[in-house]
This record gives sequence, C-alpha cells and structure tokens, in this order.
Amino acid sequence: GGQSYWGPREFERHFQEARHAHSMRCLGISNEKAYHGITLIDDAYAMQRQLAEAQRQSRFVPEADEECEDSLGNVMPRKTYDDLARQGLL
Repeated sequence: GGQSYWGPREFERHFQEARHAHSMRCLGISNEKAYHGITLIDDAYAMQRQLAEAQRQSRFVPEADEECEDSLGNVMPRKTYDDLARQGLL
C-alpha cells in the first residue's frame, strides 16, 4: 500500500509486478485476477471473505444436491427418492 502510479498504464502494470504479488502474500491473500483494480487493503480483505463464502456455498453437498432417477425416468432429490422407496411407491 501507499504507492502512487502515474497514469492508467502504470497502474495496470502494477498488478503484474512481483512487488504486488509479494504484498498480497504478506497480507495472506491469494494473488488472483478478482483482486485486480482493488486499491484499499480493507477492500481486498472484504473481497477475500466474499470469495471464500461463494466458494463455500458452491461446494457439492450430497444430502442436498444428489439426485436419483426411478425406473420411469423421473429425476428427484435423493431424500424424496428414499422416502418413496420406503413407502413402496417406486
């Protein structure tokens, strides 16, 4: 932080430099394209939390995301399939 860059070209070039990557590592933040253009450290931390939350939400959860197909080709959530199978409806 605390650097000034004269002109948009220098500003854009900074994100490709080793100094920027080193500073990001020192902050404990991965140097990804998503952080390109962020100028404040607090904003970078906020972006890190936002990306971590998005990644956590996009993980596969078998109980909620698994689907099953019955003999007629109907696709349904695993829980519904198990309930119908227990009732003998499949």
